[in-house]
Amino acid sequence: MADFLGLSPVGSLFPLLLQVSMWFSAVSGFSVKGPAEPIVVLLGADATLPCQLFPEQSAAHMHIRWYRAQFSPAVLVVQNGQEQDAEQMLEYRGRTQLVGDSIGKGGVALLIEHVRASDDGQYWCQFKDGDISQEAVVELNVIGLGSAPHVYMTGPEEDGIQVLCSSGGWFPKPKVQWRDTVGMKLPSLPESQTQDGDGLFYVETSIVVTDRFLGNVTCSIQNPLSGQEKASAIFLPEPFFPRVSPWKAALAGTLPVLGLLLAGFIYFGWKEHQAKKEEIMKRDKESHEGAQIKKEKEAAFKTKVDLMAEFEQRKELYKKDWKKALIYPDWRKEIFDLAPVTVNHAASHWKNSDRRREENRREETQDLSVSDEQGDDNLITLDQEGFTSGRYYWEVDLKDTNEWTLGIYEENGSFKETSEPSKRIFRVLERKGSVYRALTCSQNISQENPLQVEKCPEKIVIFLDYEDRDISFYNMTDGTYIFSFPKASFLGTLYPYFKCKSM
Repeated sequence: MADFLGLSPVGSLFPLLLQVSMWFSAVSGFSVKGPAEPIVVLLGADATLPCQLFPEQSAAHMHIRWYRAQFSPAVLVVQNGQEQDAEQMLEYRGRTQLVGDSIGKGGVALLIEHVRASDDGQYWCQFKDGDISQEAVVELNVIGLGSAPHVYMTGPEEDGIQVLCSSGGWFPKPKVQWRDTVGMKLPSLPESQTQDGDGLFYVETSIVVTDRFLGNVTCSIQNPLSGQEKASAIFLPEPFFPRVSPWKAALAGTLPVLGLLLAGFIYFGWKEHQAKKEEIMKRDKESHEGAQIKKEKEAAFKTKVDLMAEFEQRKELYKKDWKKALIYPDWRKEIFDLAPVTVNHAASHWKNSDRRREENRREETQDLSVSDEQGDDNLITLDQEGFTSGRYYWEVDLKDTNEWTLGIYEENGSFKETSEPSKRIFRVLERKGSVYRALTCSQNISQENPLQVEKCPEKIVIFLDYEDRDISFYNMTDGTYIFSFPKASFLGTLYPYFKCKSM
């Protein structure tokens, strides 16, 4: 805890406050002491702020006040052993109390339950006996460790690849740093940090990686008080770096030289033949302009051909290494077969329009488990037997739908004859309002992954690779990757699944 003292200006004031407190003790007969170091507490935990009367004596008859920047309203007021609610701040009602029964010995430790970001700062503990009062200051440092950074590629930028990193739930304002494979710091673009309604910081930063031999880059976010950090890395395949075509460099170096030579030729020709060759020079000029236009057209056509060739080359490189790349879902479709599915959009819209009646029914039957009639809500039909091999993809339109469950379910061969939904294993994405999560569940949710979705998807494509045991989801609104269930253990037949409500 001593490491946090240097981070607060209060640490340098404690010796002076102690001397002043001892002087008042000689005058008034008692003094008040608090801890010499800040109290450090994790966000959401309970904090205990100690305060002691010296010399030890009963404070039961005294007026005791805990307050912050303003004297009233206060954090907690106790008089004659009774709390005075009328003077208490609203945000501390029901969250504060004096710890134990040590008031008989002059101890009045303050307990703050479920610490928030707004609780961070200084507190004053005051004892008042008649006309005599003494007080001490206590420093509380609140630490909030946010979520693991979400790192992903956003696309080509200049001569490299732009990579974005975002994370939320930090307090105080965190430090962000990019590093390469060997731990060297990398320069980044200006970062954006905002605070939500609870005072927690959300940070977003990006970097343009131009070195194709860099390999991995890591985004690290650190709490400045505790030094604790969370980091995530991303692998950057070499084929995704833009390449400079050879003809561009050659053309950039040749055209200026040709221009200078041509200008010199025209100048000397004009000087020698100005008087008697005006008409010839005019025809030469027209001929030159025509040749230049033709040359420009040929160069433009060659540029188009070269760009198309480079596009096809990058596409072929992608197909060779597509499993490592979480971008370009349109290219990925060429490697998978289109699944013969039918989505009942009419039933989907009916369920959305009648959502209030559905919510009332769900409130009356809250004790139903996940297994209750999951199959009856499925709005997507597979026009063949279930998947037992191969690679398939299908798309689902989610426009005007703010609550849904989308993915696959598995039926084990031994349970197929019963067709009991409770025997199915679901691997799905779920949206409920602005909350997204990935679920692996049967009768009970066995694994849950909260998701941070930057843009609300209006259409999602699902890729199923049965042999590779992989299920991946992409947002077709902007072509971004959402989530994967990698290396899933398939034991039976897989079917598409979609409904307009949560699990």
